[in-house]
Amino acid sequence: MELKYEFYIGATPEQVWDILVTPEGTRKIFFGSELQSTFQVGEPFQYVGPGNDGDETVHVYGTILAYEPNRLLSCLEHPGPSYYPNHAELESRITMTLETVGECTKLTLVNDQWSENHPSISNTTNSWWMILSNIKTLAETGKTLNLGW
Repeated sequence: MELKYEFYIGATPEQVWDILVTPEGTRKIFFGSELQSTFQVGEPFQYVGPGNDGDETVHVYGTILAYEPNRLLSCLEHPGPSYYPNHAELESRITMTLETVGECTKLTLVNDQWSENHPSISNTTNSWWMILSNIKTLAETGKTLNLGW
């Protein structure tokens, strides 16, 4: 199963990148969670924020596969421990690529290499549309969408 999304955003790759990796950006687009990582290939990352386990809930965690500022972020990810007892067995790969197209940035997101019978596939299929729309809106307007979360 491969989920693939392409968005054209009226902002620079640097502006989109800041939304994807800085605490200020990730809090706005990932439900109040901050991306915590050294961003070194092979090192861990986690999205931590309000949730089932309080303000320090780990929503997603995994390993950085590639990190090229303003161009590429790829990781193997698992759902946080409070979501599924077998969270460590549940895995997929997320790759986000940025490229300049005219005066815009093309953001391509591919979510693939899903472990067999991963319970999050159907929710993720819908969630990426909302998250990516929010990234586009934030980069272009400085505001986020009110998605009722």
